[in-house]
Amino acid sequence: MSGPVFALEGVSKAFAGKRAVRDLSFAVNPGSITGFLGPNGAGKSTSLRIGLGILQPDRGTARLFGAAPDFAVLDRVGFLPEERGLYRKMTTLAVIVFFARLKGMAAGDARRRALELLEQFGLGAIARKKVKTLSKGMAQKVQIIAAIVHDPDLVILDEPFSGLDPVNQRALEELMKSLAMQGKTILFSTHVMEHAERLCDRIVLLSEGRKIFDGGVGEALQTLPRTVQVRTSAGTGLAAALDGLVHSVEACDSAGREDGQCWQVALAPGRDVQEVLRACVEAGVPLSAFEPQKRHLHDVFVHLVDQDKVREAR
Repeated sequence: MSGPVFALEGVSKAFAGKRAVRDLSFAVNPGSITGFLGPNGAGKSTSLRIGLGILQPDRGTARLFGAAPDFAVLDRVGFLPEERGLYRKMTTLAVIVFFARLKGMAAGDARRRALELLEQFGLGAIARKKVKTLSKGMAQKVQIIAAIVHDPDLVILDEPFSGLDPVNQRALEELMKSLAMQGKTILFSTHVMEHAERLCDRIVLLSEGRKIFDGGVGEALQTLPRTVQVRTSAGTGLAAALDGLVHSVEACDSAGREDGQCWQVALAPGRDVQEVLRACVEAGVPLSAFEPQKRHLHDVFVHLVDQDKVREAR
């Protein structure tokens, strides 16, 4: 389909008088990997449940593949909820086959695909072990397999990296990329920005139930001022040399090294790093280091959420 596969339009939801989601609108396009980001309690899980029809909004509408969520369209969706739930007395293989059968797969196909995925995740040896004997990380991987075993068009993962060690986090990232290359659509929530920075075509950032950013990772990084770390013994003379070019000049936490005082320089909007370096040279500022700082999605996350809290407090 050409339109969004998942969409919320003006959605609001409150529990016991407390607003969990506030006038939220966003759409997920086919074949994309979208990160649904925000602090704990920002409303991510509630929003995903509304989009799947598990919860009904107080206001607004949800659409899956262009229609209201129902049982038929949910067969095209794989969902990993934040609250994990597997049948502890069943074997690993049996529980995956059970979830596949719920999604309409034939018994033979479900068993074959379950075994393939268990091998892919390095879990072939536990296929016949009961779920209750598995470690937390293994159980997490089993539930991920159960969410994708029926080859869904849309995969929604709520905090999928929770409980996985770094090796298996990387394996899950590779799986998500592979699914996207097959034309699947991925929507996942997380509060760990490193995963989103590596994976996402687009991010939607929530704070206190409101959308505060919606766009590409590159666009998100542009919301932060560019910064340079400068080492010089010039002290306050640095600020004078850069007057009009920078937003602020502040001492680094690591100040006081032998090669000069450390300063964190935030550029003014529209200013370039080369302009700052040129101004230092022309003013005769003695530089022992001049290091442009790489912007990260984690810094964007903190910056935008802090800004939102300030606006909300006014």
